[in-house]
Amino acid sequence: MNDLPSTITNLKQSNTQKKIQKRIQEFKHLDTHSAEELFTELCFCILTANFNSERTIHIHGKLHSCFCTETKKSLEKKLRAHGYRFPHTRAAYIVDARSKKDILPTIIHTKSHEERRDWLAQNIPGIGYKEASHFLRNIGFDDYAIIDFHILDILERHQLITTPKTLTTKKYKEIEKILRSLATQTHLTLAELDFYLWYLETGKILK
Repeated sequence: MNDLPSTITNLKQSNTQKKIQKRIQEFKHLDTHSAEELFTELCFCILTANFNSERTIHIHGKLHSCFCTETKKSLEKKLRAHGYRFPHTRAAYIVDARSKKDILPTIIHTKSHEERRDWLAQNIPGIGYKEASHFLRNIGFDDYAIIDFHILDILERHQLITTPKTLTTKKYKEIEKILRSLATQTHLTLAELDFYLWYLETGKILK
């Protein structure tokens, strides 16, 4: 029997709910984000892919002012100095993505739900569906699922999915539908649900 909805519902009655709502509120105010602020958050999502979230938060906090101005060589050197795992590749991604910085607000405000994420995944180096969803959640959108290995693990453990060998776009959307159904059952947005599932897996509420 799948008891995940009841587990989440019980967790909603705890102090965790207040912490999650506080975090969600920090992501709002989409209309106030400048192109530079959006790009800086996008860089966080480029950096966090396949890397420890807490370490990424620390490194991003130290280097966020560099993302819009540093050369690839300089940024690579700084990432390496902070112990980042992929300094060369991700520095290149960030510098390449910089050319799209000034059109990010237009993309965010004018494209539809699916077009917005598709554009990010197709046009920003180092950004796939998971990273695009993460970015959009972190700037205030609450209807995208961030499907990482923590989410896959908990869904498989509760017999809601069989973890795919490769998370293709088609499979991503299929699992997102399952998460959307779970969100409906528990009266949560996908953004809120992600935090509850992440907390159940890790005991942490990050970003």
